[in-house]
Amino acid sequence: MGISQYIKEIGRGARGAKPLTREQATDLFGQVLDGAVTDLEIGGFCLAMRIKGETPEEMAGFLDATHARLNRLPAADRPLVVLPSYNGARKLPVLTPLLALLLAREGLPVLVHGSATETSRVLASNVLEALGMPMLAAIRQISSGEVGFAPTELLNPALKRLLDVRRVVGLRNPGHSVVKLMQPTTGPCVVVASYTHPEYARTMGETLELMGMTALLSRGLEGEVVSDPRRTAQIDGFVRGVRSELQAQAGGTSSEVPGLPKEIDVATTADYTRRVLNGELPVPEAIATQVRHITQLAAHA
Repeated sequence: MGISQYIKEIGRGARGAKPLTREQATDLFGQVLDGAVTDLEIGGFCLAMRIKGETPEEMAGFLDATHARLNRLPAADRPLVVLPSYNGARKLPVLTPLLALLLAREGLPVLVHGSATETSRVLASNVLEALGMPMLAAIRQISSGEVGFAPTELLNPALKRLLDVRRVVGLRNPGHSVVKLMQPTTGPCVVVASYTHPEYARTMGETLELMGMTALLSRGLEGEVVSDPRRTAQIDGFVRGVRSELQAQAGGTSSEVPGLPKEIDVATTADYTRRVLNGELPVPEAIATQVRHITQLAAHA
């Protein structure tokens, strides 16, 4: 079916719009990624979905279309830990590189993937480069104990272009949800997923169940998947789609995290990351807990 027919279904407002089946969503998103639609139609699709919101079935369909078109990394020796990183630092240092390197220290292969969706933020890719880990130039296997960073365009250039629509219309679109849940490898993996707004927790959790994925889901830090070191968030684990609660949320926010810098620039964040890894500063407990849960999920992936 042509995209104009789909837009008629999803573009009738939050109450009048009809949800798509998984198969319809796969077809629609495939047309978007294949470049079979005009820029105007892509804009209509993005705005309509932003108003309506994605259902778990639609998200599963979007992921099906994406997985069929991804340049996937070869299977690693151990399950690949996948850390989407698309937001960066706004008020606190971006700690995704620290999470990645702590997981690699456990012997796991780790892929961080992302692109700049916010022009004014410090990105995980900037910090990783400062730590001597440049972006991957080609698709390859990630070794056990290694961290690799893949720009989104290496995995799928059309997906990167869809993310860039935000720079024009100022609103997120289904592409931003897809990149947080996609599985960019041919082998087993643990996808570390996060949400900022609680209403997305249900949709993301049900999508992980529908897709039969092995994943960790929790509230992230300013849109990043790493745990907020000031809080104890709820953490849910998924093993091939079966959910279990790994940690219950606790109230309260710590005013101080030992050693965490006030500045968020690249050099300061990279220095903090090195000092934690060298044992000069403590690993924030929330992040140490996240590492333990991800390592346990990888053992069952």
